[in-house]
Amino acid sequence: MDCLFCKFAGGEIPVEFIHESENIFAIKDINPQAPTHILIIPKRHFANAPELAKNEGATLSEIFMAAKEIALENGVESFRTVFNTGADAGQTVFHAHLHLLGGRKFAWPPG
Repeated sequence: MDCLFCKFAGGEIPVEFIHESENIFAIKDINPQAPTHILIIPKRHFANAPELAKNEGATLSEIFMAAKEIALENGVESFRTVFNTGADAGQTVFHAHLHLLGGRKFAWPPG
């Protein structure tokens, strides 16, 4: 499989994990959209969030718990979490990952 995030998880491509557990890891986004922009990624490959939820709900829950922990570690009390699902929604790496964004005020609606 030619998946960038799978290569990160498997150690084929070195990357600095800012959080890691048996099931997930977190890295800084290379194109940050906020002062804090972290990607939280399951180690096992799932194409998108619905596939992850269907197959590993416990990992999905762990991702959200890690988001809260990472936000607090970065001094962020208010934050936004986003799963992009599909190309038209902005998903560019087709391995489920949660965007944790914080450190600035966000507008609504997004996009």
